[in-house]
Amino acid sequence: MECKIPAIGVASDNIVHYATGYVDKYQTGMSIRYVAVPFPFTGQPKAVDVGYVTGKDMLTGEPFMSAVVKALTDPLTAKEKISGAASTEGAESRLLEPDTEENLRMLFDNKEWTDSNTIILPTEKRVMAMLKGTSHKPDEVIKTINITGGARQLTVEKVAINAVMAGASPEHLPVILALATQAPFGNSTSSMANMIVVSGPIRNQLKFNSGTNAMGPYNRSNAVVGRSFALMSKTAGDLRNNVNAWETLGSNLQYNSQCFGENEEALPEGWDPMHVEMGFKPTDNVLSVGTGWSSIASVGASQVIYPTHHLMRDYMGSFCASGSAATVVMDPTVAGLLKDVHGFKTKAQLSQWFSDNITKVNASYWGNGVIQSTAVPFALQGLEPYASWRKLPDDALIKPFTNPKAIHIVVAGGKVQTMWIVTDFGIRRGVKIDDWA
Repeated sequence: MECKIPAIGVASDNIVHYATGYVDKYQTGMSIRYVAVPFPFTGQPKAVDVGYVTGKDMLTGEPFMSAVVKALTDPLTAKEKISGAASTEGAESRLLEPDTEENLRMLFDNKEWTDSNTIILPTEKRVMAMLKGTSHKPDEVIKTINITGGARQLTVEKVAINAVMAGASPEHLPVILALATQAPFGNSTSSMANMIVVSGPIRNQLKFNSGTNAMGPYNRSNAVVGRSFALMSKTAGDLRNNVNAWETLGSNLQYNSQCFGENEEALPEGWDPMHVEMGFKPTDNVLSVGTGWSSIASVGASQVIYPTHHLMRDYMGSFCASGSAATVVMDPTVAGLLKDVHGFKTKAQLSQWFSDNITKVNASYWGNGVIQSTAVPFALQGLEPYASWRKLPDDALIKPFTNPKAIHIVVAGGKVQTMWIVTDFGIRRGVKIDDWA
């Protein structure tokens, strides 16, 4: 594409250094010039942002506007005229030189190829044994990851390597390969996390926990599959702290991404498993991944004095409602209560009720940084309901969960207590595990 209008990028200091260093080394395509401002710049008083513009460019130290003009008008340098594929110099070899176990573990840690917990070293023998868990060829490319710069190919063999590191067995590999199609995990300056829900007969075949302590550290399949997502994301995605991963607080949930199975056997009559709601057959084995930020637990048992779904609604009103996404995970006793006492004959009816009844103060909705990034552009284009919401008073109540199909209901737990959690996790369409056997 030929562009005759000069353009530059204006971004925060950490992003600019990443773009002019890491991305410039690995990425192909047009070189981009940048000027940099301090971070954060969103949510600041206008005077602060004005100060950035009247201040200095964080990249060169020159006056900000002078740096802008110079970046727009200076002729291209020899480096900026380079075209073609990125250099492969420094590409890591497939195999490491033999060494002591202690030295190899230290190397993996120093390269940030682990989650900083002890791994099983992926020897060639162990990886070959792991590959027996699938009919797919080791060099088959599952996906190409571009999110962190460069084009990093995630192959079946690389997934097997991470499966070994996580402590998985060959029978787990099809599940982890399906999970690899969703890698890397959520990564941004906000502290994102993920949720992995396993559906279908494979839950019982591999003994995934969907009952008591379903989301706790009490089960091998839950642990190793969930952990593999973090390892794949860090290695194939090349995510490294303060290099291309800047989640300001991070999330402890990223260690195993809340991996669990839905307790399909305990679903009330008329409530379909999540993968069936997505259009899969009950006998299909499916893995679904969600991404979000927030999770609020009920703390105590459900009470007659205040209906359970009303308390869920109240808690969910604090979420950003980006994409109208939410996921509610509840014990089977809660599901039974909602169906038998409160009349929700299907999950879809409950999702619709949440969509119709969750309200949020308008200023609170627009005051969220994620909404500023995602919904404001819609409003400026005149798209509804965002355009109308932007015109409302700050104290007006809006119903931000406009799409009930984006509100997922998952049943898990051991019928020990009427507990539940509500989250703002958006669940993507599931992936068939059977396709990766």
